[in-house]
Amino acid sequence: MENNQNNNEKQGKGKHYLIHNEYRPQSVRYLVVVDMQKDFIDGSLGTEEAQGIVEKVKEKILSYPKEMVYATLDTHGEDYLSTQEGKMLPVPHCIKGTEGWGLHPALQELILPDHFFEKGSFGSLQLAESMRELFKQQDNIEGASIELVGLCTDICVVSNALLLKAFLPEFPISVDSSCCAGVTKEKHLAALETLRSCQVEVR
Repeated sequence: MENNQNNNEKQGKGKHYLIHNEYRPQSVRYLVVVDMQKDFIDGSLGTEEAQGIVEKVKEKILSYPKEMVYATLDTHGEDYLSTQEGKMLPVPHCIKGTEGWGLHPALQELILPDHFFEKGSFGSLQLAESMRELFKQQDNIEGASIELVGLCTDICVVSNALLLKAFLPEFPISVDSSCCAGVTKEKHLAALETLRSCQVEVR
């Protein structure tokens, strides 16, 4: 229980925070880490592919200034199985406060506590809205962009990339495919093609 409490404190105690303007440099590059949580890596919905990208995601996070890194947390309640998603995917996961809800231990210390966006569905509207509000103030700054990494390519990565593209159509959105994993290898590749079709750069 103590570990869960510590994780909650590190991960913003379930709160959503607006992006801080004071962190903006002249050339703005943000990293969004999508759902790198234990349940998706080595828990109830874990895969070997997800386990295989942990170190790459860690390296990616460390390549950015810490204040420019944000993350989403898939977040469900005890009533998950009664929700539409739960009926379609009857595998309890990322139940708030559980060990599986937390970030992978290798990543927990790398993201600031107030840089998390909890989401009850695949995409985070709060993330997209907050990024749009910030970018409204800097639409004349060259080099502003957002890069995404994480899990799962074919569900939450593609959902958040397309939301960000819809909210910020004039700013480059990219996905690093080497730092993502899908439910299957085939679905990972199919999602990358969808992203390319929607003018999201795939690296």
